[in-house]
Amino acid sequence: MTSIRTPRQQQNPVDHDGEDARILQSLGYTQQLHRRMGAFGNFSASLSVISIMSGTLLLFGYGLNSGGPAVITWGWLAVGPLVLCLAAALAEITSRYPTSGGLYYMARQLGGERWSWYTGWLNLLGLLGGIAAQDFGIATFTAAWLNLQFDYTASSGSLLAIYAVVLALHAVLNLFGTRLMNILTSVSAWWHLAGAVVIIGSLAFVPSHHQSAGFVFSEFTNNTGWGAPAYVILLGMLLPVFALAGYDTSAHLSEETNHASVAAARGVFRSVAVSWIAGGILLTTLLFAVQDYAGTLGSETGVPVAQILLDALGMAAAKALLLVIIVAQFLCGYTVVASASRMIYAFSRDGALPGSSRWKKVSRRTAIPANAVWLAVAVAFVLALPSLYSSTAFAAVTAISVVGFTSAYAIPVLLRLLHRDRFTPGPWHLGRWSRPIGWVAVVWAAAVTVLFLLPQSSPVTASTFNYTPVAVVVAFLIAALWRRFGRDAYHVPHSSSPTEDKQFEGII
Repeated sequence: MTSIRTPRQQQNPVDHDGEDARILQSLGYTQQLHRRMGAFGNFSASLSVISIMSGTLLLFGYGLNSGGPAVITWGWLAVGPLVLCLAAALAEITSRYPTSGGLYYMARQLGGERWSWYTGWLNLLGLLGGIAAQDFGIATFTAAWLNLQFDYTASSGSLLAIYAVVLALHAVLNLFGTRLMNILTSVSAWWHLAGAVVIIGSLAFVPSHHQSAGFVFSEFTNNTGWGAPAYVILLGMLLPVFALAGYDTSAHLSEETNHASVAAARGVFRSVAVSWIAGGILLTTLLFAVQDYAGTLGSETGVPVAQILLDALGMAAAKALLLVIIVAQFLCGYTVVASASRMIYAFSRDGALPGSSRWKKVSRRTAIPANAVWLAVAVAFVLALPSLYSSTAFAAVTAISVVGFTSAYAIPVLLRLLHRDRFTPGPWHLGRWSRPIGWVAVVWAAAVTVLFLLPQSSPVTASTFNYTPVAVVVAFLIAALWRRFGRDAYHVPHSSSPTEDKQFEGII
Protein backbone atom coordinates (compact mmCIF):
# COMPACT_ATOMS: atom_id res chain seq x y z
CA MET A 1 0.00 0.00 0.00
CA THR A 2 1.35 3.42 -0.94
CA SER A 3 1.38 5.90 1.92
CA ILE A 4 -0.27 9.25 1.24
CA ARG A 5 1.30 12.12 3.15
CA THR A 6 -0.23 15.50 3.83
CA PRO A 7 1.70 18.64 4.84
CA ARG A 8 0.45 18.14 8.39
CA GLN A 9 2.11 14.73 8.69
CA GLN A 10 5.71 14.31 9.76
CA GLN A 11 8.34 12.60 7.69
CA ASN A 12 9.76 9.14 8.26
CA PRO A 13 6.62 7.44 9.52
CA VAL A 14 7.00 4.09 11.21
CA ASP A 15 6.91 1.32 8.61
CA HIS A 16 3.76 -0.51 9.58
CA ASP A 17 1.44 -2.64 7.45
CA GLY A 18 -1.92 -4.09 8.32
CA GLU A 19 -5.51 -3.23 8.98
CA ASP A 20 -4.79 -0.72 11.75
CA ALA A 21 -2.51 1.31 9.48
CA ARG A 22 -5.10 1.19 6.69
CA ILE A 23 -7.85 2.45 9.00
CA LEU A 24 -5.58 5.20 10.30
CA GLN A 25 -4.77 6.21 6.74
CA SER A 26 -8.48 6.39 5.93
CA LEU A 27 -8.77 8.83 8.85
CA GLY A 28 -6.12 11.06 7.28
CA TYR A 29 -2.90 10.04 9.04
CA THR A 30 0.08 7.81 8.40
CA GLN A 31 1.50 5.60 11.12
CA GLN A 32 4.02 7.53 13.24
CA LEU A 33 3.90 5.73 16.60
CA HIS A 34 4.81 2.10 17.33
CA ARG A 35 1.88 -0.32 17.64
CA ARG A 36 3.17 -2.49 20.46
CA MET A 37 0.18 -2.38 22.78
CA GLY A 38 -2.37 -5.17 22.94
CA ALA A 39 -6.00 -5.06 24.03
CA PHE A 40 -5.13 -5.78 27.67
CA GLY A 41 -2.45 -3.09 27.67
CA ASN A 42 -4.89 -0.55 26.28
CA PHE A 43 -7.55 -1.51 28.84
CA SER A 44 -4.91 -1.44 31.58
CA ALA A 45 -3.90 2.09 30.62
CA SER A 46 -7.42 3.46 31.19
CA LEU A 47 -7.81 1.30 34.30
CA SER A 48 -4.56 2.79 35.61
CA VAL A 49 -5.66 6.36 34.91
CA ILE A 50 -9.02 5.82 36.62
CA SER A 51 -7.11 4.04 39.41
CA ILE A 52 -9.31 2.80 42.23
CA MET A 53 -6.45 3.47 44.65
CA SER A 54 -5.89 6.96 43.37
CA GLY A 55 -9.05 8.94 42.65
CA THR A 56 -11.16 7.17 45.25
CA LEU A 57 -8.58 7.61 48.00
CA LEU A 58 -7.26 11.05 47.04
CA LEU A 59 -10.69 12.61 47.57
CA PHE A 60 -11.79 10.35 50.42
CA GLY A 61 -11.19 13.11 52.98
CA TYR A 62 -13.08 15.58 50.81
CA GLY A 63 -16.00 13.16 50.73
CA LEU A 64 -15.99 12.72 54.51
CA ASN A 65 -16.33 16.49 54.90
CA SER A 66 -18.80 17.01 52.05
CA GLY A 67 -21.63 14.73 53.05
CA GLY A 68 -19.79 11.99 54.93
CA PRO A 69 -20.23 8.20 54.59
CA ALA A 70 -23.82 8.39 53.33
CA VAL A 71 -22.94 10.63 50.40
CA ILE A 72 -19.79 8.64 49.59
CA THR A 73 -21.73 5.35 49.52
CA TRP A 74 -24.91 6.42 47.75
CA GLY A 75 -23.09 8.89 45.53
CA TRP A 76 -20.81 6.14 44.24
CA LEU A 77 -23.76 3.85 43.55
CA ALA A 78 -25.70 6.60 41.77
CA VAL A 79 -22.91 8.13 39.72
CA GLY A 80 -21.43 4.86 38.39
CA PRO A 81 -24.25 3.99 35.93
CA LEU A 82 -24.30 7.56 34.62
CA VAL A 83 -20.56 7.53 33.97
CA LEU A 84 -20.98 4.14 32.29
CA CYS A 85 -23.54 5.67 29.92
CA LEU A 86 -21.08 8.40 28.94
CA ALA A 87 -18.24 5.87 28.59
CA ALA A 88 -20.35 3.56 26.42
CA ALA A 89 -21.43 6.43 24.16
CA LEU A 90 -17.84 7.59 23.80
CA ALA A 91 -16.57 4.04 23.20
CA GLU A 92 -18.98 3.73 20.29
CA ILE A 93 -17.45 6.79 18.62
CA THR A 94 -13.90 5.68 19.48
CA SER A 95 -14.52 2.47 17.55
CA ARG A 96 -15.15 4.51 14.41
CA TYR A 97 -12.35 7.05 14.94
CA PRO A 98 -9.39 5.33 16.71
CA THR A 99 -6.83 8.18 16.65
CA SER A 100 -4.50 9.74 19.22
CA GLY A 101 -6.44 12.98 18.89
CA GLY A 102 -9.47 11.24 20.33
CA LEU A 103 -12.24 13.64 21.23
CA TYR A 104 -11.31 16.67 19.13
CA TYR A 105 -10.89 14.49 16.03
CA MET A 106 -14.34 12.98 16.65
CA ALA A 107 -15.83 16.47 17.07
CA ARG A 108 -14.25 17.58 13.75
CA GLN A 109 -15.81 14.72 11.82
CA LEU A 110 -19.22 15.09 13.45
CA GLY A 111 -19.57 18.85 13.96
CA GLY A 112 -16.90 20.85 12.19
CA GLU A 113 -13.78 22.84 12.95
CA ARG A 114 -15.12 25.16 15.67
CA TRP A 115 -16.47 22.25 17.72
CA SER A 116 -13.21 20.40 17.22
CA TRP A 117 -11.07 23.34 18.34
CA TYR A 118 -12.81 23.91 21.69
CA THR A 119 -13.30 20.21 22.36
CA GLY A 120 -9.56 19.74 22.03
CA TRP A 121 -8.79 22.58 24.44
CA LEU A 122 -11.28 21.26 27.00
CA ASN A 123 -9.84 17.75 26.72
CA LEU A 124 -6.34 19.13 27.13
CA LEU A 125 -7.43 21.10 30.22
CA GLY A 126 -8.90 17.92 31.70
CA LEU A 127 -5.76 15.91 31.04
CA LEU A 128 -3.40 18.56 32.44
CA GLY A 129 -5.65 19.00 35.47
CA GLY A 130 -5.64 15.22 35.81
CA ILE A 131 -1.84 15.13 35.95
CA ALA A 132 -1.83 17.87 38.58
CA ALA A 133 -4.48 16.15 40.69
CA GLN A 134 -2.91 12.69 40.51
CA ASP A 135 0.65 13.75 41.15
CA PHE A 136 -0.22 16.24 43.89
CA GLY A 137 -2.21 13.45 45.52
CA ILE A 138 0.86 11.20 45.33
CA ALA A 139 2.85 13.94 47.06
CA THR A 140 0.21 14.14 49.79
CA PHE A 141 0.23 10.38 50.42
CA THR A 142 4.02 10.34 50.36
CA ALA A 143 4.05 13.08 52.99
CA ALA A 144 1.63 10.99 55.08
CA TRP A 145 4.00 8.00 54.89
CA LEU A 146 6.93 10.23 55.89
CA ASN A 147 4.86 11.41 58.85
CA LEU A 148 4.31 7.83 60.03
CA GLN A 149 7.89 6.77 59.37
CA PHE A 150 9.84 9.84 60.52
CA ASP A 151 7.23 12.02 62.28
CA TYR A 152 7.77 14.52 59.47
CA THR A 153 5.14 17.19 58.87
CA ALA A 154 5.23 18.61 55.36
CA SER A 155 4.72 22.32 54.76
CA SER A 156 2.99 23.62 51.64
CA GLY A 157 6.41 24.37 50.16
CA SER A 158 7.89 20.92 50.83
CA LEU A 159 4.70 19.31 49.52
CA LEU A 160 5.13 21.24 46.28
CA ALA A 161 8.77 20.09 46.11
CA ILE A 162 7.72 16.43 46.45
CA TYR A 163 5.14 17.07 43.75
CA ALA A 164 7.84 18.46 41.42
CA VAL A 165 9.99 15.36 41.94
CA VAL A 166 7.04 13.07 41.12
CA LEU A 167 6.33 15.05 37.94
CA ALA A 168 9.97 14.80 36.86
CA LEU A 169 10.06 11.03 37.44
CA HIS A 170 6.91 10.57 35.39
CA ALA A 171 8.35 12.63 32.55
CA VAL A 172 11.61 10.68 32.47
CA LEU A 173 9.86 7.29 32.52
CA ASN A 174 7.62 8.41 29.66
CA LEU A 175 10.65 8.96 27.44
CA PHE A 176 11.54 5.26 27.27
CA GLY A 177 8.98 4.21 24.68
CA THR A 178 5.82 2.18 24.18
CA ARG A 179 7.39 -1.14 25.13
CA LEU A 180 7.98 0.04 28.71
CA MET A 181 4.53 1.62 28.75
CA ASN A 182 2.92 -1.67 27.78
CA ILE A 183 4.78 -3.40 30.62
CA LEU A 184 4.02 -0.73 33.23
CA THR A 185 0.33 -0.39 32.36
CA SER A 186 -0.12 -4.16 32.56
CA VAL A 187 1.75 -4.28 35.87
CA SER A 188 -0.36 -1.36 37.06
CA ALA A 189 -3.63 -3.15 36.36
CA TRP A 190 -2.59 -6.23 38.35
CA TRP A 191 -1.03 -4.10 41.10
CA HIS A 192 -4.26 -2.12 41.51
CA LEU A 193 -6.45 -5.19 41.67
CA ALA A 194 -4.12 -7.21 43.90
CA GLY A 195 -3.44 -4.22 46.14
CA ALA A 196 -7.14 -3.54 46.50
CA VAL A 197 -7.76 -7.17 47.46
CA VAL A 198 -5.04 -7.01 50.14
CA ILE A 199 -6.36 -3.73 51.59
CA ILE A 200 -9.99 -4.88 51.51
CA GLY A 201 -9.10 -8.22 53.08
CA SER A 202 -6.99 -6.62 55.79
CA LEU A 203 -9.65 -4.08 56.75
CA ALA A 204 -12.44 -6.65 56.61
CA PHE A 205 -10.84 -9.33 58.82
CA VAL A 206 -8.15 -7.79 61.03
CA PRO A 207 -9.91 -5.01 63.02
CA SER A 208 -11.85 -6.16 66.07
CA HIS A 209 -14.38 -3.37 65.60
CA HIS A 210 -16.32 -2.25 62.52
CA GLN A 211 -18.87 0.49 62.03
CA SER A 212 -22.54 -0.38 61.66
CA ALA A 213 -24.39 -0.38 58.36
CA GLY A 214 -26.30 2.62 59.64
CA PHE A 215 -23.07 4.60 59.85
CA VAL A 216 -21.93 3.62 56.34
CA PHE A 217 -25.27 4.22 54.63
CA SER A 218 -26.83 7.07 56.61
CA GLU A 219 -24.17 9.09 58.48
CA PHE A 220 -24.24 12.63 57.07
CA THR A 221 -21.48 15.16 57.79
CA ASN A 222 -21.31 18.74 56.58
CA ASN A 223 -18.05 20.60 57.12
CA THR A 224 -18.32 22.73 53.99
CA GLY A 225 -19.86 25.77 55.69
CA TRP A 226 -22.93 25.64 53.45
CA GLY A 227 -26.29 25.28 55.17
CA ALA A 228 -28.26 23.55 52.40
CA PRO A 229 -27.88 19.72 52.68
CA ALA A 230 -28.93 19.22 49.04
CA TYR A 231 -26.09 21.44 47.84
CA VAL A 232 -23.60 19.62 50.07
CA ILE A 233 -24.76 16.27 48.68
CA LEU A 234 -24.17 17.54 45.15
CA LEU A 235 -20.71 18.81 46.09
CA GLY A 236 -19.93 15.32 47.43
CA MET A 237 -20.41 13.95 43.91
CA LEU A 238 -16.95 15.29 43.03
CA LEU A 239 -15.39 12.15 44.54
CA PRO A 240 -17.03 9.53 42.26
CA VAL A 241 -17.00 11.75 39.16
CA PHE A 242 -13.27 12.48 39.50
CA ALA A 243 -12.44 8.91 40.50
CA LEU A 244 -14.13 7.48 37.40
CA ALA A 245 -12.66 9.95 34.87
CA GLY A 246 -9.79 9.42 32.46
CA TYR A 247 -11.11 6.55 30.36
CA ASP A 248 -10.40 8.47 27.14
CA THR A 249 -6.81 7.26 27.65
CA SER A 250 -7.72 4.19 25.59
CA ALA A 251 -8.63 6.47 22.69
CA HIS A 252 -5.45 8.56 22.98
CA LEU A 253 -3.33 5.38 22.87
CA SER A 254 -5.26 3.85 19.97
CA GLU A 255 -2.52 4.62 17.41
CA GLU A 256 -0.20 2.46 19.53
CA THR A 257 -2.75 -0.37 19.96
CA ASN A 258 -3.32 -3.39 17.74
CA HIS A 259 -6.90 -3.92 16.50
CA ALA A 260 -7.68 -0.48 17.91
CA SER A 261 -11.21 -0.19 16.51
CA VAL A 262 -12.34 -2.85 18.96
CA ALA A 263 -9.60 -2.87 21.62
CA ALA A 264 -9.70 0.88 22.33
CA ALA A 265 -13.51 0.95 22.48
CA ARG A 266 -13.60 -1.98 24.87
CA GLY A 267 -10.85 -0.36 26.91
CA VAL A 268 -12.96 2.78 27.38
CA PHE A 269 -16.04 0.92 28.57
CA ARG A 270 -14.57 -1.97 30.53
CA SER A 271 -12.16 0.19 32.51
CA VAL A 272 -15.09 2.16 33.94
CA ALA A 273 -17.14 -0.96 34.69
CA VAL A 274 -14.29 -2.71 36.53
CA SER A 275 -13.29 0.46 38.41
CA TRP A 276 -16.85 1.17 39.54
CA ILE A 277 -17.30 -2.31 41.03
CA ALA A 278 -13.84 -2.57 42.62
CA GLY A 279 -13.83 1.05 43.80
CA GLY A 280 -17.22 0.68 45.45
CA ILE A 281 -16.03 -2.34 47.43
CA LEU A 282 -12.87 -0.49 48.48
CA LEU A 283 -14.72 2.63 49.63
CA THR A 284 -17.31 0.66 51.57
CA THR A 285 -14.62 -1.38 53.29
CA LEU A 286 -12.78 1.79 54.34
CA LEU A 287 -15.95 3.26 55.81
CA PHE A 288 -16.73 0.12 57.82
CA ALA A 289 -13.14 0.17 59.13
CA VAL A 290 -13.28 3.72 60.55
CA GLN A 291 -12.39 3.49 64.25
CA ASP A 292 -12.55 7.14 65.29
CA TYR A 293 -14.47 9.42 62.92
CA ALA A 294 -13.32 12.70 64.45
CA GLY A 295 -9.75 11.45 64.64
CA THR A 296 -9.89 10.36 61.00
CA LEU A 297 -11.04 13.79 59.88
CA GLY A 298 -8.38 15.55 61.94
CA SER A 299 -5.53 13.13 61.21
CA GLU A 300 -2.03 14.51 61.82
CA THR A 301 -0.92 12.76 58.64
CA GLY A 302 -3.22 15.00 56.61
CA VAL A 303 -4.64 11.90 54.90
CA PRO A 304 -7.77 10.29 56.42
CA VAL A 305 -7.08 6.98 54.64
CA ALA A 306 -3.71 6.75 56.39
CA GLN A 307 -5.40 7.31 59.74
CA ILE A 308 -7.94 4.56 59.07
CA LEU A 309 -5.15 2.11 58.25
CA LEU A 310 -3.22 3.18 61.35
CA ASP A 311 -6.19 2.88 63.74
CA ALA A 312 -7.47 -0.39 62.29
CA LEU A 313 -4.25 -2.27 61.50
CA GLY A 314 -1.41 -0.72 63.47
CA MET A 315 1.70 1.21 62.47
CA ALA A 316 3.62 -1.46 60.54
CA ALA A 317 0.68 -2.56 58.41
CA ALA A 318 -0.39 1.05 57.83
CA LYS A 319 3.02 2.00 56.47
CA ALA A 320 3.22 -1.10 54.28
CA LEU A 321 -0.24 -0.58 52.77
CA LEU A 322 0.42 3.12 52.24
CA LEU A 323 3.41 2.12 50.12
CA VAL A 324 1.16 -0.21 48.11
CA ILE A 325 -1.21 2.72 47.53
CA ILE A 326 1.59 5.13 46.61
CA VAL A 327 3.03 2.71 44.03
CA ALA A 328 -0.45 2.31 42.50
CA GLN A 329 -0.90 6.06 42.39
CA PHE A 330 2.55 6.51 40.85
CA LEU A 331 1.72 4.06 38.06
CA CYS A 332 -1.55 5.92 37.54
CA GLY A 333 0.22 9.27 37.25
CA TYR A 334 2.70 7.81 34.77
CA THR A 335 -0.16 6.77 32.48
CA VAL A 336 -1.94 10.13 32.79
CA VAL A 337 1.23 11.87 31.60
CA ALA A 338 1.41 9.43 28.67
CA SER A 339 -2.19 10.15 27.73
CA ALA A 340 -1.76 13.93 27.96
CA SER A 341 1.43 13.86 25.90
CA ARG A 342 -0.31 11.92 23.11
CA MET A 343 -3.12 14.47 23.13
CA ILE A 344 -0.60 17.33 22.88
CA TYR A 345 1.23 15.49 20.09
CA ALA A 346 -1.96 14.90 18.10
CA PHE A 347 -3.33 18.41 18.65
CA SER A 348 0.01 19.89 17.57
CA ARG A 349 0.18 17.55 14.58
CA ASP A 350 -2.97 19.30 13.38
CA GLY A 351 -1.60 22.78 14.16
CA ALA A 352 -3.80 23.66 17.14
CA LEU A 353 -1.23 24.76 19.73
CA PRO A 354 1.19 27.67 19.83
CA GLY A 355 4.58 26.22 18.88
CA SER A 356 2.99 23.13 17.34
CA SER A 357 6.11 22.34 15.31
CA ARG A 358 8.00 21.75 18.57
CA TRP A 359 5.34 19.71 20.39
CA LYS A 360 4.59 17.35 17.48
CA LYS A 361 8.18 16.14 17.16
CA VAL A 362 8.61 12.39 17.65
CA SER A 363 11.88 10.75 18.71
CA ARG A 364 13.30 8.63 15.89
CA ARG A 365 14.60 6.07 18.39
CA THR A 366 11.64 5.63 20.72
CA ALA A 367 8.73 7.06 18.64
CA ILE A 368 7.78 9.15 21.71
CA PRO A 369 6.75 12.84 21.53
CA ALA A 370 9.33 13.89 24.14
CA ASN A 371 8.70 17.64 23.95
CA ALA A 372 4.98 17.03 24.50
CA VAL A 373 5.81 15.02 27.64
CA TRP A 374 7.81 17.90 29.15
CA LEU A 375 5.13 20.45 28.23
CA ALA A 376 2.47 18.35 29.97
CA VAL A 377 4.33 18.15 33.29
CA ALA A 378 5.38 21.82 33.15
CA VAL A 379 1.79 23.05 32.80
CA ALA A 380 0.64 20.61 35.50
CA PHE A 381 3.20 22.11 37.87
CA VAL A 382 1.81 25.60 37.24
CA LEU A 383 -1.74 24.40 37.93
CA ALA A 384 -0.71 23.28 41.43
CA LEU A 385 1.04 26.53 42.44
CA PRO A 386 -2.08 27.90 44.24
CA SER A 387 -1.56 25.10 46.81
CA LEU A 388 1.04 27.40 48.41
CA TYR A 389 -1.72 29.64 49.74
CA SER A 390 -5.05 27.85 49.17
CA SER A 391 -6.48 25.27 51.56
CA THR A 392 -8.88 24.02 48.89
CA ALA A 393 -6.44 23.98 45.97
CA PHE A 394 -6.47 20.20 45.59
CA ALA A 395 -10.26 20.04 45.33
CA ALA A 396 -10.11 22.86 42.77
CA VAL A 397 -7.54 21.03 40.66
CA THR A 398 -9.69 17.89 40.65
CA ALA A 399 -12.70 20.01 39.68
CA ILE A 400 -10.71 21.49 36.79
CA SER A 401 -9.98 17.97 35.60
CA VAL A 402 -13.62 16.91 35.92
CA VAL A 403 -14.97 19.98 34.07
CA GLY A 404 -12.45 19.60 31.25
CA PHE A 405 -12.89 15.85 30.89
CA THR A 406 -16.65 15.63 31.22
CA SER A 407 -17.56 18.46 28.86
CA ALA A 408 -15.04 17.22 26.28
CA TYR A 409 -16.45 13.68 26.53
CA ALA A 410 -20.00 14.92 26.00
CA ILE A 411 -19.43 17.10 22.91
CA PRO A 412 -18.73 14.25 20.42
CA VAL A 413 -21.66 12.32 21.89
CA LEU A 414 -23.97 15.33 21.46
CA LEU A 415 -22.79 15.88 17.88
CA ARG A 416 -23.29 12.22 17.08
CA LEU A 417 -26.89 12.52 18.33
CA LEU A 418 -27.58 15.74 16.40
CA HIS A 419 -25.94 14.61 13.15
CA ARG A 420 -26.93 10.99 12.74
CA ASP A 421 -26.23 11.12 9.00
CA ARG A 422 -22.54 11.90 9.59
CA PHE A 423 -21.78 8.82 11.65
CA THR A 424 -21.22 5.26 10.48
CA PRO A 425 -20.78 2.90 13.47
CA GLY A 426 -17.57 0.95 13.83
CA PRO A 427 -17.30 -2.70 14.87
CA TRP A 428 -18.16 -1.85 18.53
CA HIS A 429 -21.50 -0.09 18.86
CA LEU A 430 -24.63 0.09 21.00
CA GLY A 431 -27.23 -0.65 18.36
CA ARG A 432 -30.73 0.58 19.23
CA TRP A 433 -29.54 1.70 22.66
CA SER A 434 -27.20 4.27 21.18
CA ARG A 435 -29.55 7.28 21.29
CA PRO A 436 -31.17 6.79 24.73
CA ILE A 437 -27.79 6.09 26.34
CA GLY A 438 -26.31 9.06 24.51
CA TRP A 439 -28.95 11.53 25.71
CA VAL A 440 -28.64 10.36 29.32
CA ALA A 441 -24.88 10.86 29.03
CA VAL A 442 -25.16 14.38 27.59
CA VAL A 443 -27.65 15.62 30.21
CA TRP A 444 -25.52 14.15 33.00
CA ALA A 445 -22.34 15.73 31.64
CA ALA A 446 -23.95 19.16 31.36
CA ALA A 447 -25.17 19.03 34.98
CA VAL A 448 -21.75 17.95 36.29
CA THR A 449 -19.93 20.66 34.34
CA VAL A 450 -22.08 23.40 35.86
CA LEU A 451 -21.96 21.92 39.37
CA PHE A 452 -18.20 21.91 39.79
CA LEU A 453 -17.81 25.50 38.66
CA LEU A 454 -19.68 26.52 41.83
CA PRO A 455 -18.09 27.37 45.24
CA GLN A 456 -17.15 24.32 47.32
CA SER A 457 -16.62 25.97 50.73
CA SER A 458 -18.24 28.79 52.69
CA PRO A 459 -17.43 31.54 53.42
CA VAL A 460 -15.70 32.17 50.13
CA THR A 461 -12.30 33.72 50.84
CA ALA A 462 -8.94 33.88 49.09
CA SER A 463 -7.93 30.58 50.69
CA THR A 464 -11.21 28.73 49.99
CA PHE A 465 -11.98 30.16 46.55
CA ASN A 466 -12.74 27.56 43.88
CA TYR A 467 -10.51 28.75 41.06
CA THR A 468 -11.89 26.21 38.59
CA PRO A 469 -13.91 28.88 36.68
CA VAL A 470 -10.75 31.00 36.43
CA ALA A 471 -8.78 28.11 34.94
CA VAL A 472 -11.58 27.33 32.48
CA VAL A 473 -11.93 31.00 31.43
CA VAL A 474 -8.16 31.33 30.95
CA ALA A 475 -8.11 28.17 28.83
CA PHE A 476 -10.99 29.48 26.70
CA LEU A 477 -9.36 32.90 26.29
CA ILE A 478 -6.12 31.30 25.12
CA ALA A 479 -8.09 29.01 22.79
CA ALA A 480 -10.14 31.92 21.39
CA LEU A 481 -7.10 34.16 20.96
CA TRP A 482 -5.07 31.45 19.27
CA ARG A 483 -8.03 30.54 17.08
CA ARG A 484 -8.09 34.12 15.80
CA PHE A 485 -4.38 34.30 14.99
CA GLY A 486 -3.43 30.67 14.47
CA ARG A 487 -6.48 29.05 12.94
CA ASP A 488 -4.94 29.02 9.44
CA ALA A 489 -2.47 26.43 10.71
CA TYR A 490 -5.23 24.17 12.07
CA HIS A 491 -6.23 21.33 9.83
CA VAL A 492 -7.85 18.08 10.92
CA PRO A 493 -8.04 15.63 8.01
CA HIS A 494 -11.42 14.53 6.73
CA SER A 495 -11.98 10.84 7.26
CA SER A 496 -12.88 8.72 4.25
CA SER A 497 -15.08 5.74 4.98
CA PRO A 498 -13.08 2.53 4.58
CA THR A 499 -14.51 0.29 1.91
CA GLU A 500 -14.95 -2.44 4.48
CA ASP A 501 -17.15 -0.32 6.80
CA LYS A 502 -20.17 -2.40 7.76
CA GLN A 503 -22.78 -2.58 10.47
CA PHE A 504 -21.63 -5.01 13.16
CA GLU A 505 -23.42 -6.33 16.14
CA GLY A 506 -21.94 -4.48 19.14
CA ILE A 507 -20.29 -6.57 21.80
CA ILE A 508 -19.74 -4.99 25.21
